[in-house]
Amino acid sequence: MARYMKEVQTRNQTEVTEFILLGLSDNSELQVILFGLFLLIYMATMVGNLGMIVLIKMDPCLHTPMYFFLSSLSFVDASYSSSVTPKMLVNLMAERKAISFNGCAAQFYFFGSFLGTECFLLAMMAYDRYAAIWNPLLYPILMSERICVLLVATSFLAGFGNAAIHTGMTFKLPFCGSNKINHFYCDTPPLLKLSCSDTRINGIAIMAFSSVNVIGCVTIILISYLCILVAILRMPSLEGRHKASSTCASHLMAITMFFGTILFMYLRPTSSYSMEQDKIASVFYAVVIPMLNPLIYSLKNKDVKGALKKILQKQIL
Repeated sequence: MARYMKEVQTRNQTEVTEFILLGLSDNSELQVILFGLFLLIYMATMVGNLGMIVLIKMDPCLHTPMYFFLSSLSFVDASYSSSVTPKMLVNLMAERKAISFNGCAAQFYFFGSFLGTECFLLAMMAYDRYAAIWNPLLYPILMSERICVLLVATSFLAGFGNAAIHTGMTFKLPFCGSNKINHFYCDTPPLLKLSCSDTRINGIAIMAFSSVNVIGCVTIILISYLCILVAILRMPSLEGRHKASSTCASHLMAITMFFGTILFMYLRPTSSYSMEQDKIASVFYAVVIPMLNPLIYSLKNKDVKGALKKILQKQIL
């Protein structure tokens, strides 16, 4: 009997070969509006982030640790937006909003990988600002090219490794019921709801890994900025304080938006979970934040604006 039940379960697991993404709305008129809006946002995201990478590459004045991290952040923003947004745009106009099982797993993995990488990168950028302000004389040694590459590589390894664990745990589950995902991309909570097995271990693992990673990154950021604050208060010059503060303003704004949304999404009690709130928050951090980051760093940064002005003048002349 046990063998028979196992065979039935195995057959049922193979029945789900694709998922249906229900998306943000089933209103056809609203879908057209959302398509236009998100297409503009995605185009702005790609132009902003790829433009930032090219700008930093072209201007020797921006070949510093701070901008090396910023170009890495721009690559990650463009990548994790691209893992979700193009498929969402297609589904907004498609009659049948399907994604294959393997396609769903790939989207889940790459989105989680780049999202996790951004989490660690923002923490490394906070440490970079601490090293620059706390001891400017030792900054070239503390943040040498080798150390910067090592920190970025560690961020990518941590992000991709963490996502590999979550992807393996999620997609080894049996999906033998409905294949309709109440979301616009393959995310953990709606996928776990479709499994016909006990997902408590998955929930605990997600909470544990998310807590350790996010709280670890937030701790690094808080300690770095506490040290930065002490260093700024010790500066005798008001101009020096203002300059030091302005170099951190953009990064503080970026981490506030990113970690605020992440903490709301993954570390809230399950009793307060709402799929509609989840979708809205997901739109913000998966679609909107990658567009805002290059704007934040360019509009509030004199070096970036100066480099852009020089390149535009060369092109015109």
